[in-house]
Amino acid sequence: MELDQGTVDQEPGRATWKRQIEFTLAGIGCAVGLGNIWRFPYLCYRSGGGAFLVPYLLMLLVMGIPLLYMELILGQYMRRGPVHALAKACPLLKGVGLATVAISFIMCTYYNIIITWGLYYLFSSFQSPLPWQSCNNTWNTPNCTDRINPNTSSHSSTASQQTAGVEESGVLRWELFLLLLLAWILLYFCIFKGIKSTGKVVYFTALFPYVILLALLINNVQLPGAMEGIRFFIVPNWEKLLELEVWVNAAAQIFNSIGIGFGSLMAMSSYNNFNNNILKDTLAISITNSLTSILAGFVIFSAFGYMSHLQNIPVSELAVDGPGLVFVVYPQAFATMPVAPLWAILFFFMLLCLGLDSQFAMVEVMVTSLMDEFGGPLMKFLRHKEMLVLAVCSTAFLLGIPHVMQVGIYVFQLMDHYTAIVSLMFLAFFEVLAICGLYGVRRLSANLKEMTGNRPNIFFKVCWMFVAPLLITIILVFTIIQFKPARYEDYVYPPWAQGIGWVIAMASIIWIPLGALHTLWVLPGSFTEVLNLVKRFWIGWGGIQIFILSYCPSLIPGLTVLPA
Repeated sequence: MELDQGTVDQEPGRATWKRQIEFTLAGIGCAVGLGNIWRFPYLCYRSGGGAFLVPYLLMLLVMGIPLLYMELILGQYMRRGPVHALAKACPLLKGVGLATVAISFIMCTYYNIIITWGLYYLFSSFQSPLPWQSCNNTWNTPNCTDRINPNTSSHSSTASQQTAGVEESGVLRWELFLLLLLAWILLYFCIFKGIKSTGKVVYFTALFPYVILLALLINNVQLPGAMEGIRFFIVPNWEKLLELEVWVNAAAQIFNSIGIGFGSLMAMSSYNNFNNNILKDTLAISITNSLTSILAGFVIFSAFGYMSHLQNIPVSELAVDGPGLVFVVYPQAFATMPVAPLWAILFFFMLLCLGLDSQFAMVEVMVTSLMDEFGGPLMKFLRHKEMLVLAVCSTAFLLGIPHVMQVGIYVFQLMDHYTAIVSLMFLAFFEVLAICGLYGVRRLSANLKEMTGNRPNIFFKVCWMFVAPLLITIILVFTIIQFKPARYEDYVYPPWAQGIGWVIAMASIIWIPLGALHTLWVLPGSFTEVLNLVKRFWIGWGGIQIFILSYCPSLIPGLTVLPA
């Protein structure tokens, strides 16, 4: 049964963005985050420099833009957060919506730790010389040296006075605890009025980082050796294109960076005007996100060239490893630059802005979903929406306290590994199956026509029907095949810690089968009829069946008559 106009509650009283540019800026702020600054340059570095740009831009075209367009269409049409939007679109996979809320809330509890570290470094930068320029500190490791070593960090990270492993909790680091509290206070006052306050804040937090990036780029390109780093970034190592991992990493980076599967942008688009031209927002968000990654690449690789000049080694032999790029390698570069504290302050303030923007979106998913489901009872009890936002922020703050103990870096790495790597790929696969497959391209096209008067062109239809499902499946299979247990540097987590990691992963994934079971339980009909429905559902997993469900849903009525 196809949704008609009466099925979608357009809720005239629902808040909307005061200006459409506010949604666009909020979307850009959500998509552009810390991953653009460290993960994209790191993947470029590991994948042969410029060779990574080829699959990256191709994946943006055939997967990033179409899937973002898909999410924004559904959110704007349903005018609900991901839970209710997906429940109406595909009741059998309504658990996907719950899973997006769960993964966003789990991630916001530890994502704010990165903002906390950024604040720590920011406040530490208001001194000269910078604290990590010497070994005269209590937190320095025994192998610390005042000379730059080509194989190790010069100094231990100031924010990571950790224990020997996850078995030892250590003591609470009060300075980080207070900074974590400050991070949540900043976040609360940015979003406590909902889109009214967020819409104003994003004018600064979404735009100011570009001022800093440009300033850093102008400074970096004047440093000796900078051109060698930039050459490494833009000149491809074509042999790397023959490696499947490079293509999978490019697809995964597009997916993670834009935020497909988190529900954040779907929740934000639910506050759009019903007739808003969502394609313009889609292109603005996705293209700006990728251009930011490329701009950050020039900034970071120019610094790499400078570091290779100081160490007298090729750029390809620098010791670069993931998040350490932001909190170890780049601070080393600052330490030897003229006016070092100024550049350090600008850089870490930029990280604060980028982190807050992404955090806005993740918290908003939780708040929107709670209001959609329990708005009436919650408002009777809490009186004001601001109190609900406070309750969500307070809960996430309390759950983040283990990260600011000496064991915190191990807790952070464990949660990030099993949430951002394991859970997200499963969730993304089922979201594409639910919307592109079971809800169907035909319905999605009709929704867009009802809102804007135009249907999507053939390019988007082909991507939704074939390209996106195929790529998501490949990424999921590759993730499973190449899966490795969590580790931090040379430390391998014990089995019980890995078990906790899987519990964290299942905290979001479990809602998908539970939602399906609930839908089957409440379906009218005999037990045999329900089993036949399940059988037809499993048949629908193939690519041919996705095509049939998109264009000929009447051929498999059991999957199109589920009650909303």
